[in-house]
Amino acid sequence: MRRIINSTYLTLDGVIENPAWTMPYFDDEASAFAGEQTDAADALLMGRRTYDGFAAAWPNMDESDPTTGAKYFNSVKKYVASTTLTNPEWNNTEVLEGDLIEAVTKLKATEGKDILMYGYGVVTHALVQAGLVDEVRFWIHPVLQGGPSVSAPLGQLPTTFTLADSRVMKSGVIIASYRPVG
Repeated sequence: MRRIINSTYLTLDGVIENPAWTMPYFDDEASAFAGEQTDAADALLMGRRTYDGFAAAWPNMDESDPTTGAKYFNSVKKYVASTTLTNPEWNNTEVLEGDLIEAVTKLKATEGKDILMYGYGVVTHALVQAGLVDEVRFWIHPVLQGGPSVSAPLGQLPTTFTLADSRVMKSGVIIASYRPVG
């Protein structure tokens, strides 16, 4: 069975929106870890808001420059959880139809590598609640940004995680990886 890995950049005050604040910290060490994630994943899973942001950015990046990641993001299979997106224009994108939990359960049962998610919002929240997310990786940046601290209000979800791995980068970024308990 495939694993779903959520990778979320956040500030010390919990901001995940518009992560331009990550750029000063995206050094060779962070790039190497990001490359490990994408090397292990042959699909992306995202909600509509993440899709809209990615689809607006990645197709405009230089695919011939391996440091941008554009070749991977533009060519990898993309699954979008949306009830309003009907005709995605970004290459290799499929909208999940019907019940989200059923669709993602079927997707996890297919052959392939990891399925990577970016950002933590209502889709990830629902998948964690259903027990479908295998690991969350929080890239904690030494920045206070201010503003809303999550992308959407999340319902009650008492969930316990165990530390799977932690990395402290020279830039001050900490990547804390957790797996659900039980």
